[in-house]
Amino acid sequence: MSATEPVSSTNFVQEIIEADIASNKYDGKVHTRFPPEPNGYLHIGHAATIYLHFHLAKIYGGKTNLRFDDTNPTNEKTEFVKAIQDDLRWLGHDWEDRLFFASDYFGQLYDFAVQLIKDGKAYVDDLSPEDIREYRGTLTEPGKNSPHRDRSVEENLDLFERMKNGEFKEGERVLRAKIDMTHPNLYLRDPVMYRILHAHHHRTGDDWCIYPTYDWAHGQSDAIENVTHSICTLEFENHKPLYNWYIEQLGIFPSTQIEVAPTMLSYVMLSKRNLRRMVEEDHVNGWDDPRMPTVRGMRRRGYPSEALMTFCENLSVNKVPGRVEYAFLESCVRDNLNVNADRVMAVLDPLKVIITNYPEGQVEEMDAENNPANENSGTRKVPFSKEIYVERNDFMEDPPKKFFRLGPGREVRLKNAYFITCDEFIKDNAGNVIELHCTYDPESRGGESPDGRKVRGTLHWVSAEHAVPAEVRLYDNLFLKEDPADVEEGQDFLSNLNPDSLNIIENALVEPGLKAANVEDKFQFIRHGYFTVDSDSSDEKLVFNRTVSLKDTWAKVKNK
Repeated sequence: MSATEPVSSTNFVQEIIEADIASNKYDGKVHTRFPPEPNGYLHIGHAATIYLHFHLAKIYGGKTNLRFDDTNPTNEKTEFVKAIQDDLRWLGHDWEDRLFFASDYFGQLYDFAVQLIKDGKAYVDDLSPEDIREYRGTLTEPGKNSPHRDRSVEENLDLFERMKNGEFKEGERVLRAKIDMTHPNLYLRDPVMYRILHAHHHRTGDDWCIYPTYDWAHGQSDAIENVTHSICTLEFENHKPLYNWYIEQLGIFPSTQIEVAPTMLSYVMLSKRNLRRMVEEDHVNGWDDPRMPTVRGMRRRGYPSEALMTFCENLSVNKVPGRVEYAFLESCVRDNLNVNADRVMAVLDPLKVIITNYPEGQVEEMDAENNPANENSGTRKVPFSKEIYVERNDFMEDPPKKFFRLGPGREVRLKNAYFITCDEFIKDNAGNVIELHCTYDPESRGGESPDGRKVRGTLHWVSAEHAVPAEVRLYDNLFLKEDPADVEEGQDFLSNLNPDSLNIIENALVEPGLKAANVEDKFQFIRHGYFTVDSDSSDEKLVFNRTVSLKDTWAKVKNK
């Protein structure tokens, strides 16, 4: 679609863009950018922002840059740079040849700063960080000028160059814009543009010991790249006058900043700082822990990238913050897997069944449909033998009337196999049922009734001889409250962690065809939910993560 073709706007951001196109503000062009900081991994909130940037550029025939905001070397790693690019590709986004870094512009940003100094719009300040905060004032009280605010242009140029050359210690001096210490917007009270950091940068090494602040680098980087529409979250709304001031003073390309409400999910923490804390303090097993809201964690849990994009596509774009129900994300995942994940049989709590009248040593190959929701999924063979396993909770010694599973004298259907009737159960010394003895109807092969009799219960099963051992990890929500940050005085968000967010089943059994499954392969375990092969799997043991249940379980969470 070209930028000249009409597009039906669906949100206020599109309305702004379409108005700019109509007025030919940027010669009809739309150019966006996604500017992550390489100090952590992307999460679901980033995925929503990413979708918005790339989607808007696409529908208006524009382009999107990927630009890393790498202005704080103390927290940044090449590991994160690579991970963010990998996650973006997995989500289906392509920035083509437009990969940039704020560090690409360190020389130009320095020259811009020199220009402001020469114009009397910036100065070197010797106040400590604590004094700068004190001099800044408050929302109700004006700030006061630094005693170094009126240094001459020549002195400021000399000191700034010496800062760049490494002559001063960290915190000893900063470069500040000279705006207005009494301005009602605190961000315009002589904001810091450069600070001294004697730190190794992941790209520029030790070439620089002064680094631009985000507020200084952000707008100028957009301008250098001719970004037309710079989409930010609401937290940067009060920063916009500062960005515009810099652009006006420098006379450079005037990007349009648009603020939108961030995506917040119920029962999910999206603060990168807090996510890092959970990782570093071992509350989770790394950034890719399947309970984490990171793109990596969701991918490992088994969320398809297409499902995440469906979720992002259906989010509202507005100015009012609000929480999205996690059940909506799960429904997107469930809808995708319903069509794309084959149905298989897995027994999570095995109870042995011996079919007493089944021929000794006989093995049959039963035909099983892979996915009734996908007509192209085909069928597979599943081995059946004299000894099988069923779920322990599929048997009761004294079942109530509406229990349609196994009990003494009860008949059930084994999916894709036979009708069986329970004749006897065996207990151990502790009184636990350890084995069932059943008989089968040879005329009911394939689970079909030979004489029209009805059987209410259908059970999944695995052949004892052929079953493959598996570890199964069942996940619950990571936090107990809809807003994890809602805590009592003196507590922090960690007090809301769910101690039962992970339950590991070590003695599960799955049908033998899954032995050939690969990491990230997805299946529906019949009656249990959707599961994904975890990266911890090996030749010795398969490991599965439960991706999502077969139906919404979050309604129960709200009532806890």
